[in-house]
Amino acid sequence: MDINKSNFRKAKNKVEKLKRFYTHLGVYFIINTIITVVKVMSNMNMGETFEEAFFDFSTVASWLVWGLVIVIHAFSVFGLPLIVGDDWEERKIQQYMNEELQQDKNYE
Repeated sequence: MDINKSNFRKAKNKVEKLKRFYTHLGVYFIINTIITVVKVMSNMNMGETFEEAFFDFSTVASWLVWGLVIVIHAFSVFGLPLIVGDDWEERKIQQYMNEELQQDKNYE
């Protein structure tokens, strides 16, 4: 029964991480699309062509900077478990619990 609870907790944690990532990705596309439309329209009103306005660095910068953050987030969700293992969190929790127990024993 305890193993089932542990497995359920791990699966739920993975689903929550995926949900946060996909939400982040959706917000990234929505907000950057709005920023791009506003900047392109503003630049075109100032006399630039569509191409000049669209490929202006200030227009593309938010996609690039936030895109880097998305890549890091994706790595933490998909890549990091491949490197450190799926049970890394469980091992770290156990390590810290053992350290706390050891400290408590030292004070007794």
